[in-house]
Amino acid sequence: MSHPILTVEDVSKTYDGFKAISDLNFYLFEGELRTVIGPNGAGKSTFFDLITGRAKPDKGKIEFGFEPDSHDLTDLNEYEINRLGIGRKFQTPSVYVEHTVWDNLVLSLKGPRGVFASLFKRQSSTDRDRIADLLKLIRLDGKRDWKAGLLAHGEKQWLEIGMLLAQDSKVLLVDEPAAGMSDEETHRTGDLLISLAGKHSIIVIEHDMTFVKQIARDNPVTVLHQGHVLCEGKFEEVQSDPKVREVYLGRGKHGTR
Repeated sequence: MSHPILTVEDVSKTYDGFKAISDLNFYLFEGELRTVIGPNGAGKSTFFDLITGRAKPDKGKIEFGFEPDSHDLTDLNEYEINRLGIGRKFQTPSVYVEHTVWDNLVLSLKGPRGVFASLFKRQSSTDRDRIADLLKLIRLDGKRDWKAGLLAHGEKQWLEIGMLLAQDSKVLLVDEPAAGMSDEETHRTGDLLISLAGKHSIIVIEHDMTFVKQIARDNPVTVLHQGHVLCEGKFEEVQSDPKVREVYLGRGKHGTR
């Protein structure tokens, strides 16, 4: 069996006496598209915070990469983890609203560059080709000269995913990408994430079960509950699991609550 690109073992995190993450074990493999679901308070956001260095675990290990070039993320700061190739997209899009779509991608290109240098230095043909390819991938090539603040909500989400790709992120952490989207935008977002699987390793936190079903396909779904993994499996297996129906969908042997 191949070695995971991201390993989370025996990790716990407590805030003011509340155990947000409890003895969590989680493994993400290269090229995998994994969906994580769970009720409010299950620990999903804290899980992402721990991976990205925004929070530090009380115990356990979080490792990224493959031997001999693996890294203990618990020893690193947020910017160091980001530079290794772990990118996070929050639920609310974070784009440079006064800059064009093209410039947003330029500002995200991997490498030591400030805002002034990024925008006013002549881009190489390689950089220009890369940005052009990303614009086609996220379907914003027709709006390359638009200010990002003028984009629709779904388009801003796609732009931010493009910005993560411009950073050359190996692992993408995507938090509730379908929130606030129309049905058409949601489906297009699912198609985009599916197209990235294999080239990137992706973890998606989501509540929209129709969206989860679309992107899960044959990919595993992880259910978090009270800070630990309740179960994992194919979408149909997870959906029909009595434990999941009780704690996540609100149905048990005594009916709906």
